[in-house]
Amino acid sequence: MTTPHSVTLLGCGDIGERLAAQLPANYTVVGLRRSPCQSSRIDYRQADSSDLDSLQQALPEHSEIIVITLTPSAYSDEGYRQAYVCAVDNLIRALDNKTPPRLILFVSSTSVYGQSSGEWVDEHSATHPQGYAGARLLEAEQRLQDSPYNTCVVRFSGIYGPGRHRLIQQVRDGKGAPAVTGETPCDATAGEGDASGRPLFSNRIHVDDCAGVLAHLIQLPGTAPLYLASDCEPSALGEVKQWLATQMGYGPSHLQPGPEASSRASKRCRNQRLLDSGYRFRYPTYQEGYRQVLELLADKTSDSHRSA
Repeated sequence: MTTPHSVTLLGCGDIGERLAAQLPANYTVVGLRRSPCQSSRIDYRQADSSDLDSLQQALPEHSEIIVITLTPSAYSDEGYRQAYVCAVDNLIRALDNKTPPRLILFVSSTSVYGQSSGEWVDEHSATHPQGYAGARLLEAEQRLQDSPYNTCVVRFSGIYGPGRHRLIQQVRDGKGAPAVTGETPCDATAGEGDASGRPLFSNRIHVDDCAGVLAHLIQLPGTAPLYLASDCEPSALGEVKQWLATQMGYGPSHLQPGPEASSRASKRCRNQRLLDSGYRFRYPTYQEGYRQVLELLADKTSDSHRSA
């Protein structure tokens, strides 16, 4: 007989639901979220992580693993402070009267890195966030690391997948690479560039791999304190857009250069520590991942035409 395990998801949206679906049946899952919800797999409890009393009442007496996967209610400095820093502070205080968890997993972001010239970054790279989002996430990471609990931070790069179609919509709208200036101009169809002509590298991870990474780490007997989670192929953003345009049936002139890109984060995320831990990506590059998304969109379009 397998040993039962308990996981509590602090914040339980799309990633939390996908995570629960990927965990073995011997894992019980409690999901804490602001709005009520029903599920056969998750025991949902209504709670506001920014309110200590609400969190204390909803938090189970014992959770082997706690996964923090929150979304800010407002995309502002105060929204991120409430969603991450206050939530982490409240969780640490709420756990004073609970059985300590074996592990707290915190979902963070590669926005904590400030590199912008195509550098490779990994778990050892310096963190100098350029905006409030990265700054608040880094602050929350530090609060957790300073707590008495065993913690693991997972920094996801840009998340895409079903329901996350920002880049696809940009391609539909014909928004391609920005105009590039400098001594070494880039081909606008091959890769976006900054004002010096360097490619603007982008990094991404499919939402199913986000859930897969968390499920993998939950089941490991021991984790490192930090993982960078991004797929295996950092790519020039313009290259990704041109590939998408081709897959969507647009001609070579569909994507039009946008305004000059004078300053933008451009880095390449290395996922070697995650691979060394044994994780294998479902979608190791953007081609596999976006093919799945485009196929789902095509199926929905066909279904809507049949029902019309």
